[in-house]
Formats: sequence, C-alpha cells, structure tokens
Amino acid sequence: MTDSTTIWHNPRCSKSRQTLALLEARGGELDVREYMDDMPSIDELKDVMTKLGFTSAHEWLRKNEADYRELGLKAIEDEEVLLDAMTKYPRLIERPVVIHGDKAMIGRPPEQVLELF
Repeated sequence: MTDSTTIWHNPRCSKSRQTLALLEARGGELDVREYMDDMPSIDELKDVMTKLGFTSAHEWLRKNEADYRELGLKAIEDEEVLLDAMTKYPRLIERPVVIHGDKAMIGRPPEQVLELF
C-alpha cells in the first residue's frame, strides 16, 4: 500500500484549509487537488464513493447548496444523474475529501481524517 495521500481541497473552505494544515503537519507525500478547478470524473467519483464506504451519492452531496435545490437532486434516485451533477457542479461535493490507499474520509471535523493513518 502506498503512503501517498490526496486531498480534494477547496481553498475557500475553512474546514478544507484546516484539514490541509493537519495533513501538512503530519508530513508524508501529499497531493493537493483543487477539485473546483480540476473536477473529478464520474469514474473517480465512483471510486472515491466506494473508498468512503458510501452506497449513494446522496451521502456526500452538500444539500444546502443552491445548485442542489435548483437541480432538484433530492428527488433523484439515479446515481448516474447525481454523479454527473457532481462533475458539472463540484461545489456539490462535501469537502474536504482525503484519500489514503483504499480508504477515504471527509474532513468534518478535520481531525477525523487522521483515522486514515
């Protein structure tokens, strides 16, 4: 297993900045992906969803986002439609997401991601 860690980071988010600071203080190889600019593909979302242990994209959608309401995502059950919306509107993705090996975790609270190590 690799020691590499990736964070899907949004520098405008305080929880994301706090999580990044924790990971940097921990040391080790860290890949910072600003996912708002470098949007994940549907395949990447599926992979990370599995690593998060989620069975539905609804589990990591930001339900307070205007896009969530405007797109009517609450009523949608088709996973492909939800994942497609996440690729087109990455702010819908709950953040930050930290990926380490075959596991991932959302940094809410930030300290939670340390359980990956």
